[in-house]
Amino acid sequence: MKKSELFELFAGVALSLTTTVVWGAVSASEAQRLGEDLTPIGAETAGNAEGSIPAWEGGLKSAPAGFEPGGHHPDPFADDEILFTITRENMGEYADKLTTGHKALLERYGDTFKMNVYPTRRSASYPDYVYDATRSNALTAQLIDGGNGVEGAIRSVPFPIPENGLEVIWNHILRYRGQRALRMLGQAPVTRNGTYTMVMLEDQYFAPYHLPDAVEEKLDNVIIMFIQRVTAPARLAGSILLVHETLNQNKQHRMVWQYNPGQRRVRRAPNVAFDNPGTAADGLRTSDQLDMFNGSPERYDWQLVGKKEMIVPYNAYKLHSADTKYKDIIRPLHMNPDVLRYELHRVWVVEANLKEGVRHIYKRRTFYFDEDSWQAMVVDQYDNRDELWRVSEGHAINYYEVPALWTTVDAHYDLQIGRYLAVGLNNQETFTYDFSVGLTAKEFSTGALRRLGRR
Repeated sequence: MKKSELFELFAGVALSLTTTVVWGAVSASEAQRLGEDLTPIGAETAGNAEGSIPAWEGGLKSAPAGFEPGGHHPDPFADDEILFTITRENMGEYADKLTTGHKALLERYGDTFKMNVYPTRRSASYPDYVYDATRSNALTAQLIDGGNGVEGAIRSVPFPIPENGLEVIWNHILRYRGQRALRMLGQAPVTRNGTYTMVMLEDQYFAPYHLPDAVEEKLDNVIIMFIQRVTAPARLAGSILLVHETLNQNKQHRMVWQYNPGQRRVRRAPNVAFDNPGTAADGLRTSDQLDMFNGSPERYDWQLVGKKEMIVPYNAYKLHSADTKYKDIIRPLHMNPDVLRYELHRVWVVEANLKEGVRHIYKRRTFYFDEDSWQAMVVDQYDNRDELWRVSEGHAINYYEVPALWTTVDAHYDLQIGRYLAVGLNNQETFTYDFSVGLTAKEFSTGALRRLGRR
């Protein structure tokens, strides 16, 4: 029996046991494919038969002229022209390459929404030590505790040659996004008529899991530490969140503390997880929708559908640009399609179905993960009537100074009320991302949180 069949057979039983059950790791011959017919991160190296998806040739690994660390990223593909535009009228021609969510956006907002499709640029790239770690992880990584934890992995994705949906979602959770960074982000909860009050968030993170000298035994089960502070508007400013995300969510769920400026106190905040409302998001996203998906996968059954060629947001440098102002982006019902870029890429499709007896506002979710980065590019979310409710897009760029592919803006469209949330806007800010800051674990203690709140 294949390992994937064994996984389906025993998954439900394993979750009810207190003993540790493991799945994962591939043979040495399979791992040898990484860097050959598979890229070092696990994607297909070759392009497709039609030539519409090119071969991967290493991605972007250097910054173009004009880039200054901490600033906006010049578009290395600015001269690319639109290949074709998908509209409500012609969407049938591309139906097999469109997600359910994109079809719904085109059908519902077709008077103003369209998808400009550009040449496919396989820009994703990572440091060599991340590639080396990926090869090692392929031989040793295991799902444990019913799939709610991982062992035998460090620095990079654990399962570059996945055999089930849980392995894919853990690849997304543990993908490389740099070792540390300071970021300035705007979050716009947009009303149906296009008005919004920009919420400014300053966040910083430190990822001990991704350090070049990281050792699994010394992580103390913490993969990333994260602080998020609301700086505007005044009525929300001062609230701070501290998160320690864990590698084995059964051993210990994420640890969260919150500083309340009114009380000037730090308190544990265990409810910052799953379907609790996201920070200052006006109810337009859940906690586990930050970064497209985060946290424990325990509430869903994860089914790997397979790999498909799909049109997804990619290389969103125009959306990220300082030359693009907020007024050029924010429109009623959806972001301005003229500043968005879509490309044809191979993606892993994973269906997440809510388990019996477990609560979440999303009964079902369909994820589309980029094969070159394990970044979730699109997510379709269904309500408890099994009707499509929200569509999320991850508009990614390669932060070539790292290098790493990560989103610059996440958009969450609520089809039932005609509102949306855009997260990550910093076009009009002088500072965007700094991946070179000297952050260490000591900046992410509860004591540091108290000091930060009293400044």
